[in-house]
Amino acid sequence: MQCNIREWRMEDKSRLAELLNNKKILNNLRDGIPYPYTVADAEEYISAMLSVDKTQTFSFAVTVDDRVVGSIAAYRCENIHSRTAELGYYLGEAYWGKGIATSAVKQICKYVFEHTDIIRIFAEPFSYNAASCRVLEKAGFEFEGTLHSNAVKDGKILDMKMYALLKN
Repeated sequence: MQCNIREWRMEDKSRLAELLNNKKILNNLRDGIPYPYTVADAEEYISAMLSVDKTQTFSFAVTVDDRVVGSIAAYRCENIHSRTAELGYYLGEAYWGKGIATSAVKQICKYVFEHTDIIRIFAEPFSYNAASCRVLEKAGFEFEGTLHSNAVKDGKILDMKMYALLKN
């Protein structure tokens, strides 16, 4: 499946709400995303992404045939890390294992490196999320180490893995 990344559109709100109403997806994301995820939640998110400072946040819908199948974003860090960005992404469950996430990660990294002064993009998937780790590896990210007891999710203390891609 060929995927593309593009700016969010308000008409994506129903599809976004549909995708995020899945505990399997939310279990791999940071807290703060409501469940159930409503169209109003999606509208609020899309509105926020359309009005962000485009030098700080790079947020895109992941699409196949212009139909939203997920989300991807890179967020510029602050202070001494201002030339570093953190990457986050998810896909609807029906699109897992098809190479879409890897393609989207490559596309956003290319965009960020070509359009900004960012020199390093990193991601911190939960250690148990082997699929996300594999996506990052296939996209050229290097495993830098395990961040032990780095997060608490659903009352469990979890390790995370640190992956990074440097600008050539």
